[in-house]
Amino acid sequence: MFILKIQGTKNIPDYIQIRDEDFTLLAYFRLNNHKRALARCNLMDKIEIIVKIAEELPYGQIRKLDI
Repeated sequence: MFILKIQGTKNIPDYIQIRDEDFTLLAYFRLNNHKRALARCNLMDKIEIIVKIAEELPYGQIRKLDI
């Protein structure tokens, strides 16, 4: 899986994307509203790891998740 952090604009908030190995979108959420999106893609047991990585990730970069 991969994680991306997308910087928003004045009217659009920042978002996090989680994608699989084929780069298909699995989850798309705001960092302050992550529980619902991660629950839908069965990643609730890894929520703390994903949020920590997302907070530290610079905008526009892709990082491989080995979870």
